[in-house]
Parts: sequence; structure tokens; C-alpha cells
Amino acid sequence: MEVARVTAQRATCLRRAVGCVLLDADGFILSTGYNGVAAGQPHCNKASGPDATDSGNAFPHSCPGAFAASGTSLDSCHAIHAEQNALLRCPDVRRIHACYVTASPCMTCTKLLMNTSCKLIVFDSTYPHDEAARLWKSMGRLWIPMAELA
Repeated sequence: MEVARVTAQRATCLRRAVGCVLLDADGFILSTGYNGVAAGQPHCNKASGPDATDSGNAFPHSCPGAFAASGTSLDSCHAIHAEQNALLRCPDVRRIHACYVTASPCMTCTKLLMNTSCKLIVFDSTYPHDEAARLWKSMGRLWIPMAELA
């Protein structure tokens, strides 16, 4: 999980910094990902001006969803989720055994992970998409808060 936490520090989204690590059955890292806009786009969290604050004016490249409440306005947010980026970088999704992520996956990321061999999702904080956990568990797969492993 510590690798996911460090990876989250690279996130370029104003709403939330998320890191993801995909592991094989032996615990070796297959890929990592963090959330942010597509390559080549200006980062939402790039501040400007001497008194850059959390106001929209301080972040001229912020997307329309940058200041929406967590779990809402997902289509307005331009960030690609950490899990999605990790999956894009994974050499073989059939080898994924576990996903360690700093925030539990949203419904879309859960469905993407369901289409891999991943059996276990471990996360630090809960993202406000409870239906994702129910769907994952209905497949007989494990959805575990990191606090339960400590």
C-alpha cells in the first residue's frame, strides 16, 4: 500500500490524489497508476499567480469537475482514474491478482478490474460508490479496507 500512497503523490487532479498498484500472485508489481488528465493536456492542479489558493482562479487549467463533491460529476472531471492508468500500463491483465489503491474504486474502475484476473482489492479510504463494492463481492472477490489488515 505504501507504493500506492507514494504513487498518489504524482496525481494531477484537484479533487483527489489516488495511487494504484497492480500485483501478480507472487506479490510482484505489474504496474502503477495515478489519476490525472490525459498526456499532453495541462494539469488541473497547476497553480498560477503568487497567491495560488483553492479557488478556481488560481488554477486556470482546472476542469469543469475540479471542485465538485467527491463521487459526483464524474463526467465533468477530465482525470483518468489511477486504476485505469495502471490497467493501461499493465503488460498482461490476466496476471493481475491484487489491486492496492488509496481510494476504493468507482463503479467504472470496478467493472474494468472485474474483466481481469484480479481477486483482491485493498484500499485506504472509501470512495462514495457503495454499489461498486457490492458488485465486486457478488463475484466472490475480496474488497478489503487497509485498516482491516493492519
